[in-house]
Amino acid sequence: MGAPDSARSAGFFGLALSPRVVRRALLYALIVGAILIAINHGDALLAGDLSAERWWKMGLTVLVPYTVSTLSSVGALRSVAAPED
Repeated sequence: MGAPDSARSAGFFGLALSPRVVRRALLYALIVGAILIAINHGDALLAGDLSAERWWKMGLTVLVPYTVSTLSSVGALRSVAAPED
């Protein structure tokens, strides 16, 4: 029993852009990103300090869990699809 043929034949970007990987990564980015923003920028948000630099940093804060989730999902799919020796 192995992974679907699409996981076997798809390259990195094919898997990274697949709907199920993108959906999962977006969900994690929203949840984990919101928590990280609250921890790292909560005081500035409450004080109303929303400069362009702050928005840029908050965007990057959300990008980190998206990237980690995508890399993990692609790695897991490729690992399952790898032929057994």
